[in-house]
Amino acid sequence: MSLFSVFDVAGSGMNAQSVRLNVTASNLANAGSTSGDPNKVYRARQPVFASFGETLSNQTGISGVRLEGVIESDKPLNVMFQPDHPDADENGNVYVSNVNTVEEMVNMMSASRSYQNGVELINTSKDLLLQTLSLGR
Repeated sequence: MSLFSVFDVAGSGMNAQSVRLNVTASNLANAGSTSGDPNKVYRARQPVFASFGETLSNQTGISGVRLEGVIESDKPLNVMFQPDHPDADENGNVYVSNVNTVEEMVNMMSASRSYQNGVELINTSKDLLLQTLSLGR
């Protein structure tokens, strides 16, 4: 393992948190969206990542975190009876996205802090490597 592999690991973690932030932003942007068809309404999405140990055992060397995919939530949709709503179906039901804004805000704060930790890790590692190089002077 080289001294520089820490940058690869931290970078892959930061990339994972960036994906998480983008998915969370998409969820928040579509919170409250409605449709008269339950198959067409927006459903919350969550990224799925490979665990660090799984990534290490499947590959030679250190590669960090990888995105396995983005899955849709299977939580039930919110159904409201609003026959006057333009998106209401023939029974007067309106289907509302299952995005929980409180959960999404917590996800956003967590991903943001994890990204910041990755930046700090890279900066600290860089400083330590520079100090190690200056020992030879």
